[in-house]
Amino acid sequence: MQIAQRLDPARFESYVCATRFSEEERTRPTVEHAVRQMEESGVTFLGLDRSSKFDLMAWRPLYQLMRRERIDVVHAHKFGANVWGVVMGRLARVPVIVTHEHGWAFEGERLKVFLDRELIARGGTVHVAVSRADEERMTSIEKIKPKDTVFVPNGISPLPAPSGKDVRAELGIAPDAPLTGTMGFLRYPKAIDNLVRAADPLRRMVPGVKVLIAGDGPDRPMVEAIIDELDLHDTVMLLGLRSDVPDLLAALDVAVCPSDSEGSPLSIMEYMDAGLPVVSTNVGGVPDLIDEGVHGLLVPRRDPEGLARAMAELLNDRERAAEMGRRGRERRAREFDIDVMVGNIENLYLDLYAKARS
Repeated sequence: MQIAQRLDPARFESYVCATRFSEEERTRPTVEHAVRQMEESGVTFLGLDRSSKFDLMAWRPLYQLMRRERIDVVHAHKFGANVWGVVMGRLARVPVIVTHEHGWAFEGERLKVFLDRELIARGGTVHVAVSRADEERMTSIEKIKPKDTVFVPNGISPLPAPSGKDVRAELGIAPDAPLTGTMGFLRYPKAIDNLVRAADPLRRMVPGVKVLIAGDGPDRPMVEAIIDELDLHDTVMLLGLRSDVPDLLAALDVAVCPSDSEGSPLSIMEYMDAGLPVVSTNVGGVPDLIDEGVHGLLVPRRDPEGLARAMAELLNDRERAAEMGRRGRERRAREFDIDVMVGNIENLYLDLYAKARS
């Protein structure tokens, strides 16, 4: 949606298709707001009411749109849409088909690997990876030809300014207490349990430390069980869903990403934009964002002790941590801005379309 809204209207006419869009979803306030935003910015929206993945007739409005409007570029996002984007695009004779994978997670899934290589990569024009690690997996594990892949980093809009609300006071945390935390879904592969286990040695390394976890998800019962098991109720605070992320980030001293796998994590870009040093597992596209010792510290996945040591190192050296946060904010604005990403996408479209016409 953001890509479509930001494409240069002098050169692009944009359509967004949600391939699973029931009448129930259509009436949700957040969805209504998103559709209205697109329409106000000149983007045409199409929602397909598919009863199942095998509801082939539900694709007819998209096929008709492609043919009627003589669409030049189809840009599909993530595995399922990539499959159907290639199939529908080829049937409609669209010159350029861009498929976009937002994180490689096909380990052991032979059918998906086969379809990614033989249908998506072969049938599409180019396969976009959001990290260098994902692009390397596409070529080394899936055996996709390097010429059929391209690395395009993600980008975000600058965060809204904090409202000034005192989150620490709201949560009963002292102004000078060491505070670290993370924002995101409580589900695989975010590995929030890894952070909770790290909180046990961390409280011994940094007396009085608090760990905030904002978000919710199916792994919450497991996380709560670990908090009970290790008696971390005075250290770890589960905040649930929050709408005040800028205020939460402004309260932190160090941000954490404990994931088992990542593509190009937008959460880390938000931490950087907030001027926070980042402690993260060294997975996926994280090294594309965080240079070790420059913008934060990287540790192996599933190493709670290592995660605790890295957090303690920055919490105990506030001057070094603040300098890392400053460098991270500058890098985010320079390299990982939504307009930088959209500019890269525009150039990709134009280059591929010129080649297709010739």
